[in-house]
Amino acid sequence: MKNYLIGCDWGTTSFRLRLIETVENKIISEVLSSEGVASTFDAWKATKAEFETKKSFFIQRLKEQLAVLAQQSKAELNGIEIVISGMASSSIGMYEVPYATLTYDVDGAQTAVHRLEADAHLAHDIMLISGIRSEYDVMRGEETQLVGLAELLHLSASQRYILILPGTHSKHLYVQNNRLIDFQTYMTGEVFSLISHHSILKESVEKASRELSALEMAAFKMGVRESGARGVLRNLFRVRTNQLFQKWTKKENGLYLSGLLIGSEIHDLLAESEWQLVLCSGNNLYELYKAAVEELGLSDRMLTVSADTVDLATVVGQVKIFQNQALLLNNQTL
Repeated sequence: MKNYLIGCDWGTTSFRLRLIETVENKIISEVLSSEGVASTFDAWKATKAEFETKKSFFIQRLKEQLAVLAQQSKAELNGIEIVISGMASSSIGMYEVPYATLTYDVDGAQTAVHRLEADAHLAHDIMLISGIRSEYDVMRGEETQLVGLAELLHLSASQRYILILPGTHSKHLYVQNNRLIDFQTYMTGEVFSLISHHSILKESVEKASRELSALEMAAFKMGVRESGARGVLRNLFRVRTNQLFQKWTKKENGLYLSGLLIGSEIHDLLAESEWQLVLCSGNNLYELYKAAVEELGLSDRMLTVSADTVDLATVVGQVKIFQNQALLLNNQTL
């Protein structure tokens, strides 16, 4: 099928497979699964005697999802190249690919990739997209999002941007002259999960619903404000005393904890007065990050990107990187 690509976003805890029409970057069909790279790697370790290599195990899992995509899309998929971003190129993934290094053009032209040719086991060429490393930090998957966001948002070469990508490991991407010059990782989501499920504070918090009450949002904003008043380690015990002294319900207290952690992350941006801030968040975290930005007085230099645009960014990035690599390959064979 001409002008089609299969895009796979294989994260640590999630898997997304899409049939993409590449002229308009349109998603024709999509398969979602919770079988991320981490659980797939664990499954391989438990049964690896049945498979020659880790790569063959991952390819078998990929084939199973391709069959679902073919049935769902009612299309003949054999021969369509697969582009995989995320953790599949990591040491626990399908095949480890070395990182690209900074600085990094946001058009994706210098992306590190590895190709696996179609064979008797899988009738698809595969292009594995690797991540980026700095002296102290790494990322996989966000580089593809960055390429897509730069295309969709038409980032200006004359402006300096910090793109904020909330998540389990939130990323702040520093873009200047259309080049990624630095990035920072914040373990905001993972620390929240660890504290709320595996610490003494787990008895003091409960998960709130998607629609927050006025009191729950007030608790969150208080956490944001207090995150800058004292060190985070001192603040965390307030979560317990809030519950002991019945200052908040457990749901409100969970939002207070979230405010402490997200506020601690966003506080670092107060010093970046020369940079345009761009919030690129999915629906699940958008309102909280937006509220934290407002509470800390950063709204006047913050652009917000819709959840639909953030979701599409990976697709656009995969297509852009694939096309760049095709051009590079053609030039090398001329």
